[in-house]
Amino acid sequence: MKKPLRHLVLILGDQLDEASSALSDFDPQQDALWMAEVAEESTHVISAKQRTTVFLSAMRHFAAHMRDQGRRVFYSELDAQDNTGTLAGELEKAIQQHHPEKLVMTAPGEWRVLQSLRTVARDNQLMLEIRDDTHFFSTVRDFAQHAQGRKQLRLEFFYREMRQKTGILMEGKQPIGGQWNFDADNRASFGKKGPPPLPKPSRFAPDDITQKVIDLVNSKMASHPGSVAEFGWPVTRAQALQALSEFIAHRLPSFGLYQDAMWEGEVWLYHSHLSSALNLKLLNPREVVAAATEALQQGHAPLPAVEGFVRQILGWREYVRGIYWTHMPDYVALNQMQAQEALPAFFWTGKTDMACLRDAIHQTLNHGYAHHIQRLMVTGLYALLLGVKPQEVHAWYLGVYVDAIEWVELPNTLGMSQFADGGLMASKPYVASGKYIDRMSNHCKGCQYDPAQSTGDKACPFTTLYWDYLIRHADALAKNPRMTMQLKNLSRLSDDSRLAITAQAQQHRQP
Repeated sequence: MKKPLRHLVLILGDQLDEASSALSDFDPQQDALWMAEVAEESTHVISAKQRTTVFLSAMRHFAAHMRDQGRRVFYSELDAQDNTGTLAGELEKAIQQHHPEKLVMTAPGEWRVLQSLRTVARDNQLMLEIRDDTHFFSTVRDFAQHAQGRKQLRLEFFYREMRQKTGILMEGKQPIGGQWNFDADNRASFGKKGPPPLPKPSRFAPDDITQKVIDLVNSKMASHPGSVAEFGWPVTRAQALQALSEFIAHRLPSFGLYQDAMWEGEVWLYHSHLSSALNLKLLNPREVVAAATEALQQGHAPLPAVEGFVRQILGWREYVRGIYWTHMPDYVALNQMQAQEALPAFFWTGKTDMACLRDAIHQTLNHGYAHHIQRLMVTGLYALLLGVKPQEVHAWYLGVYVDAIEWVELPNTLGMSQFADGGLMASKPYVASGKYIDRMSNHCKGCQYDPAQSTGDKACPFTTLYWDYLIRHADALAKNPRMTMQLKNLSRLSDDSRLAITAQAQQHRQP
């Protein structure tokens, strides 16, 4: 007689962690895993081909690994004839077919998904046990306690708490090197010669599983943006560990120095390219941080580089997750600056005469990747200055990047990039003219626009829109002490100059 199913363990596409809390008491004799590929997850925002391929291939590899370990896996493939197209529909079907006594899962990474699965459990009068995500260094409860009574939630204070709590990069109660961060040492550009010679990071050739996913995506999602012609992301734990090892060996030593630098046509530079593997849970942040700190101890990488990298994992990643879960569902609707413009159509094609945007968007569509300065100070900056509705910017970022899961993408976009939360996260809007891009890249050298000009035929749209942004929001920004210098520079513009800038900005906004 067949044993009744005790636990149906729900594994989502960003929970591919063999040490997951949901699997902590898994019994192969009476439990089973449930995984589902559904169209909804690629269409609730339009998911680019690279992003969908990363998720589906990693899911299929994980399911195969679980089966190899003797675990039952109930798996719904995207192109199955009876696939309902939604997580709720596939879970409902699995419940009716297998009659589990209880549903178990690790806390998901998206509010929408959590509500959907809770509804299915309630409708079927089943208990849904949601366990803490032990992948992270901290819990949402920890962050909520940190946030209690604070009007502003700055990374720096949370990061220091995390350093003290974990002992990472600490000597007793003091930070190694006598200071908490080394930002001042980590803002170099490449100069006229460009980036030094650097080994290219590994790109993993598609195996049979990945190739079938690529064929499926090209068939089922032919109209979705981007291309998978150059797909090479890690989709297994072994590949992710190799990518980590190569980053530590080749790029970490200069990561800090050049983490903000850009160069035309250079996709990878000194960045780790580990965020997708981390967010899929193929890598654990503890092992990533440990590898970086070991490089410091061995004298392989300097403290500014290691601290800058550790801050992204131990600090920023934990911080944005806390912001997300303590402020949803209201956070997604925030629009403090009342931006209402539509996202320009060229964000889906890269067809623009602005060199920096063209390079960043083409790279994004071809690889599903752009580093943090390209996201914050090129695509994000342009959308902010133009006045694009932040929810449209959010949908684009969530759809195009291989590492985009809502818990990490939404606060980065609405809070850090678009200042739509009014300063909950960022101490000021990250606005700059084209001169910033000129300083940190070589994009302007081959561009038809001049970053020093705000009006006229050669005026850089970034520079025009920068001054226009300050003009439009001067009253609101006057209350922010970190905007004093920029507003003082604005006050030096004549009335005629302001009128000319406003007119040119409006002309630029015309389709």
